[in-house]
Amino acid sequence: MNAQYPYGTNEYINKANPLLSKNLDSAIINLNEGIKFYTNKRDTINLINTLCYRSEVYDNVLDYGKSYDGYWSALILADLSNNDISKARIYQELGWLYTSYRREEESLRYFNLSLELKKKLLEQKKISRNYLVSNYFAIVNFYRVNKNLPMTKIYLDSCQISLNKIEPKERSYYVESEQAYYKAVIGGKYNEAHDILNETKDYFQAIDPSYLTVINFLIGEVYRISGNIDESIKHYRESLKFSVMYNKHLGYKQYNYELLSDLYYDKGNYKEAFYFKNKADELNERIFGRTSENNKHLIEIKDKYRLQKETEKALLKEARIDKLENQKRIGFLRNILMAVVVVFLILYGVLFVKNLRRKHKLEKQKTNEVMALKNRELTASALQLIEKEEFITKLKESISNNENIDLKALNRMISGFQSSPGGNWEEFEARFTSINQSFYKNIRSKYPNLGKTDLKICALIKLGFSSKEMSSLLGITIESVHTSRYRLRKKLNIAKGINLVEFISTI
Repeated sequence: MNAQYPYGTNEYINKANPLLSKNLDSAIINLNEGIKFYTNKRDTINLINTLCYRSEVYDNVLDYGKSYDGYWSALILADLSNNDISKARIYQELGWLYTSYRREEESLRYFNLSLELKKKLLEQKKISRNYLVSNYFAIVNFYRVNKNLPMTKIYLDSCQISLNKIEPKERSYYVESEQAYYKAVIGGKYNEAHDILNETKDYFQAIDPSYLTVINFLIGEVYRISGNIDESIKHYRESLKFSVMYNKHLGYKQYNYELLSDLYYDKGNYKEAFYFKNKADELNERIFGRTSENNKHLIEIKDKYRLQKETEKALLKEARIDKLENQKRIGFLRNILMAVVVVFLILYGVLFVKNLRRKHKLEKQKTNEVMALKNRELTASALQLIEKEEFITKLKESISNNENIDLKALNRMISGFQSSPGGNWEEFEARFTSINQSFYKNIRSKYPNLGKTDLKICALIKLGFSSKEMSSLLGITIESVHTSRYRLRKKLNIAKGINLVEFISTI
């Protein structure tokens, strides 16, 4: 991946770096010369890098006010030059700085701004995934310091997932040291935590001895949690030693002083407890006391970035007035045109829907009329069948009283053109179904417990047949029809007072 490396260096940074632990003033003088040089040369990239490095130095030695000023100057330059890589870096550094100011909400906001921008830069292949890991690590540190272990675990996992995606698979001793601390606090895996931390200790001894301030502090924490007070005190003191030796990570001095004071008090060594309590109070007063420059920034932080933006807006305001007025007029006309179009579309839609409903209503009415006509024809046809059966029955009764007629031969002849009750029903049902296609489907879906006889009764009731006519068409007695109607009412769960004919007609 052709990634750029945002944390660039230059000759002034290289000169200042070895002087940090020996002569801090000389290191700052070199960085100030670099800032002046790159300002005159209008070299924005090197100017931003030098400003950020100097701010980092001030942050490490607890001069948060000067650190803050430098970062905001760098952010203004990064914004004016549209340098998103530098902006992402500065947002992260501001997150660290606000952590030192103990302003957790602002700290987390800037860490997340940096993370969002770095994800975008990573997608554009402008930075490597390592810089995303550094952002996750910063948030891990934030939550660990604020004792929020569930969120610490979430961002530790994010660190590891990103490391696993780097080819070849990347290993970070910074992340591993935090993982070791988490295992000790949550899982009580003290031996495993010590093994990891001692390995990272060897690594940082060779690569970055100043970070031993943090490693020894974490080792001291693990010993304290496991109940080994003497070893805990030993490593807190080691942490103090490295912070003074390299003039970095001085923020951990406050943690070490406070913890040492508490531990010595618990051991009954009140002299040492009192000594470290005074040290903690003196350091806190120096950083955040009433006369501290840091406290002035803490009480009323100078938002230079916001002020710069407001100045730029004021300068551009007059030049943009005419343009804005023209845009306003154009926008007004556009809004009128859009309003006319919207009103037209609404009217068209209303008329279209109204016409569609009217057409649908007419079609439905026509369909109902046709269905009613066909049902009347079907009813008339069924009544003719019933009349035919009644006529044949009466004819047979009349002939049977005449002794001179061959009854057997005549009955065979009548049976030839007389339909069976079942045949009459099958012919009727076929025609009924073709006309009322959805009737059986609807009634079965609502009342699945209805039998074949129930369905037949429903169809005849829908067409308005009397009990006598049903008896003739179905080939059963009138009493059976009455019984079937009674059972049907129970299956349909029809209350008393409700007309069965009206109920069936609504299905």
